[in-house]
Amino acid sequence: DFFLFTFVFIPVAHDFGRTIPQVTFAITLTLMMRPLGAFIFGWLGDRFGRRIPLMIDIVFYSLVELLTALAPNFGTFLLLRALFGIGMGGEWGLGASLAMESLPTPARGLFSGILQQGYAFGYLLAALVYWIVFPIFGWRGLFVAGALPALLVIYIRAHVPESPVWERNRASAKGPTFDLRRFAKEHGALLIYAALLMTAFNYMSHGTQDLYSTFLEKQRGFGVNAKSTITIVYAIGMICGGTVIGFLSQRWGRRRCIILSALCGMLLIPAWIFAPGTTLLIAGGFLMQFMVQGAWGVVPVHLNVGALRDAFDSGLDFRAWDNAAHCRRISHAIHGARRMGSGAGAFKRTFTG
Repeated sequence: DFFLFTFVFIPVAHDFGRTIPQVTFAITLTLMMRPLGAFIFGWLGDRFGRRIPLMIDIVFYSLVELLTALAPNFGTFLLLRALFGIGMGGEWGLGASLAMESLPTPARGLFSGILQQGYAFGYLLAALVYWIVFPIFGWRGLFVAGALPALLVIYIRAHVPESPVWERNRASAKGPTFDLRRFAKEHGALLIYAALLMTAFNYMSHGTQDLYSTFLEKQRGFGVNAKSTITIVYAIGMICGGTVIGFLSQRWGRRRCIILSALCGMLLIPAWIFAPGTTLLIAGGFLMQFMVQGAWGVVPVHLNVGALRDAFDSGLDFRAWDNAAHCRRISHAIHGARRMGSGAGAFKRTFTG
């Protein structure tokens, strides 16, 4: 749902009579509201379980998606994207906690990597939906389509058992075992490291993805079919990169694979942006996202060590899960306000001055 919007900055700007930088500010609003959603639905999840608040959250952001398709003016559109951020912030913590808490501890590292690949599959699905829906129904139809899978998930979630960790805590009348303030005091340096690391990772991923389809249309002159093809190919690159680099990290080490992927991504910037032909541009996009998501694929297991792992394995309530990521989301939102404010031309100006 989040990435569907990134494909239609130009038509949304045209319909509302706004500039592309003004329209991309909606993404900044979405990201800035995510911590609020994490806090609200985190509190609900601690009190009422993971499953029911998750279904409420899905209904909430599905409704927001539908209303976005009907937005009569730009002010309403921005308000709805901010509300979507609340739902988006709540969904990740709830879903991740329900999944991780339902698995045996030894399997959590493996499945956290599989969970991370959902990001890449989501981008691929967004590109396919854009290719099929946009030429017929326009950008408003995309927001309607974006709500439909979420509505289907409501039925699926209704048949998923409650988190056994939450059930045990409720049965023993045991409150949340994770104290973020105490954790920050005891492991402040580690917390700062994790926040800075995830800020850099978000800079790398969203910086190479959110405005790339706009760049393809605005700077390279591609239409819907060509733009969809390129984005589908580099979404496949994400999936391949996360799988291959994740596997190699078992032998080469986590940090070594992250550093190598990031360095290779830097070297691929000319092919990703300035490739003279379409074929080379597609190859550059594939390889760039192979490296970006390859580095990302190692993140869950890289952070699943030492004090961080002990804190989250000890009966993690998902307010802790999402609040631990609060710093990176705020930083990413602030960065997004600056980066997106420069519009699609930012790609060219960044590397040409």
